[in-house]
Amino acid sequence: MILRDKTEWRTLALIAACYGLWIFLLFGVAQITPLLAGLLIIPVLTLHSSLQHECIHGHPFARRWLNDAIIALPIGLLIPYLRFKDVHLQHHQNASICDPYDDPESWYLAQDFWAGLPKPVKLLFQVNNTLVGRMILGPAISLVRLAISDGRAIRAGDRRVQMTWVLHSVLAASVIFVVVRWSPMGLPAYLACCYTGLSILMIRTYLEHQAEESVGGRSVIIEDKGPLSLLFLNNNLHAVHHAYPAVAWHQLPSLYQRHRERFVAMNKGYGFSSYGEILRRFAFHRKEPVAYPLVAKKPR
Repeated sequence: MILRDKTEWRTLALIAACYGLWIFLLFGVAQITPLLAGLLIIPVLTLHSSLQHECIHGHPFARRWLNDAIIALPIGLLIPYLRFKDVHLQHHQNASICDPYDDPESWYLAQDFWAGLPKPVKLLFQVNNTLVGRMILGPAISLVRLAISDGRAIRAGDRRVQMTWVLHSVLAASVIFVVVRWSPMGLPAYLACCYTGLSILMIRTYLEHQAEESVGGRSVIIEDKGPLSLLFLNNNLHAVHHAYPAVAWHQLPSLYQRHRERFVAMNKGYGFSSYGEILRRFAFHRKEPVAYPLVAKKPR
């Protein structure tokens, strides 16, 4: 069987629909109204990132190289898929979720690093810890941090990181060429869509983890069933995903409902009713400090 199981046609169909919508908006709708095409292509780019996350976790095919091949085209341009894959799998294999030294996806800063930052930079990170700030500044900060860390790895001779960026550059150049050559949208507008698509993704990552002594209490549950839940492929049930990372997106809600009390107890009640509640509470207010409030593991 090529598919991982018989239910995986849902993920495969969604990937095909995502690429199909991208092409239709870029070369169909954009011929009539580039503005509408741009507004509609933003959630498509966010969905593509969510589908990349599914492929990283072994869906829809049984063979991982097939999953990588079907989703690696960087229509979002900004982040190499294989770097996303390596970093995210490291995040999942790590018992120290949120630790700024140990978790590559942590938004916390080490206390000694935080203490040495200039006041304007501290203000920047404090604004970034509000939801609106994260949507505006978060993509830029995450891209700069990735560039710095990968630049160091390449200079240190890390061939995997180097070849990942070479492959990404080739694939991204092909996307850019197609956009510039044939789409009425134009590259500047398309890049703005890519950034905004990543901004929407920041809504999901904004509080999906918290610093908590109990590892089980570090991942959030957001009981949202609206469009953002679909766009994030039910990853709002993040504690469920971390407990069962191999479970497909379309199986997460039923798994959660069957064992709701156990999951809520496991994550120490770290949850919200909807993304609307999160917007009301944290749009312009920081959820927590920037500096990691627990004892971090020092790098060796």
